[in-house]
Amino acid sequence: MKIEVWSDIVCPWCYIGKRRLEAALARYERAGEVEVVWRSFQLDPTQPRGENIPTSAMLARKYGVAPSEVRTMNDRVSALAAEEGLTYQLDRAVTANTFDAHRLVHFAAAHGLADPMKERLLRAVLVDGSAADDLGTLVRLATEVGLPADATRDVLNGDTYADDVHHDIQQARTLGIRGVPFYAVDRAYGISGAQPVETILDTLRNASVPTGP
Repeated sequence: MKIEVWSDIVCPWCYIGKRRLEAALARYERAGEVEVVWRSFQLDPTQPRGENIPTSAMLARKYGVAPSEVRTMNDRVSALAAEEGLTYQLDRAVTANTFDAHRLVHFAAAHGLADPMKERLLRAVLVDGSAADDLGTLVRLATEVGLPADATRDVLNGDTYADDVHHDIQQARTLGIRGVPFYAVDRAYGISGAQPVETILDTLRNASVPTGP
């Protein structure tokens, strides 16, 4: 079974969704037969590289709401994250173009390190308040999960894996994915959003049931 997960590095719901998927797999009887593939998705591909402002300010401007309403939104999602063992610091989060971070996940996948790389990037943005488009930060995070610094820098200074990111995003459009996280189970079952663990587990079990002779 292959589970493809479209998500973005700066998405608070995507980190929650990752934890819920992990919890579902921990209870799934055939988890050893499951391959999880991380796919790229950009919530805001127009975000200029290096033009980082507090995410709270971006949200207030995007939705036309007061800072107090943004704090309420952040508090709500942070409380849900805490239920999954995550300690969000969304007041420290900054906007960033995530294209290079997604290229980094593809580079990590080539070394069998996609999951820890995805994990570290999500934590860096949503807990540590790091900018996901800063070259030095990305190299540091890559080395923390075991990727070579020089090779990582070479990848990020060029356009390696750019086509892979574009392909993931195009596949999302083809499948009609407009929000993340989104889980595609063998391209036959889809789960939209950070659904409860039971919902994910039920989908996995249904997907493993033979459908015919």
